[in-house]
Amino acid sequence: MKMDNSELKSFVERIERLADDKKAIGDDIKDIFTEMKSRGYDVKIVREILKIRKIDRATRDEMETILDTYKAALGL
Repeated sequence: MKMDNSELKSFVERIERLADDKKAIGDDIKDIFTEMKSRGYDVKIVREILKIRKIDRATRDEMETILDTYKAALGL
């Protein structure tokens, strides 16, 4: 395979830019969580809500049904 130095450099620079963008977005998200916490929100619960929202409705309903069944079986 013949290596094209300019193409390699372009790939590396694109990855670096995206890594910088990713860090900036991560910092922005962290700032939002900090603001939420300062206003009295339970950030741990909000993180769980974000996870739940990623799950499609049918799967989420099934999980909640199973969870309710298990809780009932354990007397919770």
